[in-house]
Amino acid sequence: MSRTLPLLVLYVIVLPLASHAQTSTPSDKPFVVEYYYKAKWGHADEFLKLFKKNHYPVLKKEMEMGRIAKLWMDQPRYHTTEDGRWDFRVTIVFKNATVANEPFDEATLQKQMYPDQETFQREEQRRFEILDGHWDLPVKTVELEK
Repeated sequence: MSRTLPLLVLYVIVLPLASHAQTSTPSDKPFVVEYYYKAKWGHADEFLKLFKKNHYPVLKKEMEMGRIAKLWMDQPRYHTTEDGRWDFRVTIVFKNATVANEPFDEATLQKQMYPDQETFQREEQRRFEILDGHWDLPVKTVELEK
């Protein structure tokens, strides 16, 4: 009993500290999410036009606010099978995982940036109507040299 008590006390003190150290380190690292958009055939250009008009400026504002560190869009050069097809991939590098996952009132930002909310809402609805698919994929870097 006299040996187990100090070990138990050590376990109770050290384990939470070690656990906290592991969880606090990743929150300081950038958090990357890829957003994939698959437009209905013949509507990719319309989607891109609406994205650039309504959504991209909001994301740029979030960059100015420091919430997003980096942002870019990719488009495949060649085609794939229909089940694996996507038309646009938007990669957002958030400041950290906490910022990426905490509640953010994007609607208030949109109302400030787009006073004509009726047009904004109609165009955003259209942007999603012309999609066949949309998915979000958080990604992590794999260290190959470790």
